[in-house]
Amino acid sequence: MNKTWNNKAWFMVLPVLLIVAMNAVVPLMTVVNYSVQDTFGNNVFFFEGARWFREVLESERFHNALFRQFSYTFIILAIEIPLGVGIALAMPRSGVWASVCLVLMALPLLIPWNVVGAMWNIFALPDIGLLGYTINAMGIDYNFTSQPISAWITMVLMDVWHWTSLVVLLAYAGLRSIDDAYYQAARIDAASRWSVFRYIQLPKLKHVLTIAFLLRFMDSFMIYTEPFVLTGGGPGNSTTLLSIDLVKAGLGEFNLGIAASMSIIYFLMTLLVCWLFYTLTMQGEKE
Repeated sequence: MNKTWNNKAWFMVLPVLLIVAMNAVVPLMTVVNYSVQDTFGNNVFFFEGARWFREVLESERFHNALFRQFSYTFIILAIEIPLGVGIALAMPRSGVWASVCLVLMALPLLIPWNVVGAMWNIFALPDIGLLGYTINAMGIDYNFTSQPISAWITMVLMDVWHWTSLVVLLAYAGLRSIDDAYYQAARIDAASRWSVFRYIQLPKLKHVLTIAFLLRFMDSFMIYTEPFVLTGGGPGNSTTLLSIDLVKAGLGEFNLGIAASMSIIYFLMTLLVCWLFYTLTMQGEKE
């Protein structure tokens, strides 16, 4: 039976494509334009080629910011993915308490990013903050405004508190989608709790955890507001992630060429890592 294709529906999508082009492609082209040119104002530009890219890639400042960024991303992913799955496994599957748990898990995601940073800034202050005061009262020297290690711990705790809920909700949805027949077969075989997780739940969560990993990886690379409000990139440059360093170069120093080339490198790295992870995950599934 021959099917008749009606392409008129594409005209309904055209306005959306135009809006996306105006909000994504045009700004991207502007960034590309600044990354290969220099200007002294008055809308006069001088072609520089790949000069800004070479300066960024050879810059020790960029290497340090990149190391801090990857360290931060690795730490939060290593904490949030297992923790989110563990919380999702412990949550009830039905009833009133399931709804209560879901609402509680969703609350941190509803708080604006700048408010999260401000909340944790006050919460962790060593003199008046509940967290900072309690830790110092226990005899532990803690001051995130002057100690790099304390600043890193506070920044990681803030991210874990704010974004683990996303992993929990995704993992919980994945667990709810597993057919009960698998659990019935496991009960018949007297499978242990670990065996059920290893051979039933974890394989079924593969796609969900891939999405969670990609979302958290991209979010961690784009994060700016929370750490900037919390530490401002300090003490010194100890918590200056790539996004903070990029804003400092572009707005603080008004070095548009460096900032534009850095943002393109930044974008390509994020895209490459996400593509590699997704490709390897899908390839492993086919095998």
